Amino acid sequence: MKINWGTGIVIAFIIFIVFIMYFVINMNANKNIHDLVTEEYYKAELEYQNDIDKLNNAKTLNENITYSKTDQGIVIQFPEDFEAKKITGKVFLYRPSNKQLDFETLISLSNTYLLIPDNRLVDGRWNIKIDWQYNGKSYLFKETLVY
Repeated sequence: MKINWGTGIVIAFIIFIVFIMYFVINMNANKNIHDLVTEEYYKAELEYQNDIDKLNNAKTLNENITYSKTDQGIVIQFPEDFEAKKITGKVFLYRPSNKQLDFETLISLSNTYLLIPDNRLVDGRWNIKIDWQYNGKSYLFKETLVY
């Protein structure tokens, strides 16, 4: 069978249309894979300068926050020269692969450490963000950890 140039153009158009339709259908079927990191992205972007100021405040500390993995979970150690009862704020753990696992907890200390229980954490990569205040001054700690 001999194909002339007109038939070749029609076949090329059909192949191109099938190719495009495949990607359109594939992208619509996988909608929930492409979530934003935050729902209110622009609002968070406007507050980013505050985060930079808090990070700079944290750099001026003699001792910053440290964390360690234990059998009970993750132990977050605040600076020991601070009075634990005066430390306030929140800890946000973000799981990049599954937003249903994200959680936030308030900081309420009796000692200079905070324990994130093992039953709240799944093995893998986590982004931890600790936004905390002491004596009216705000600090921020951001880190990526593998649990």
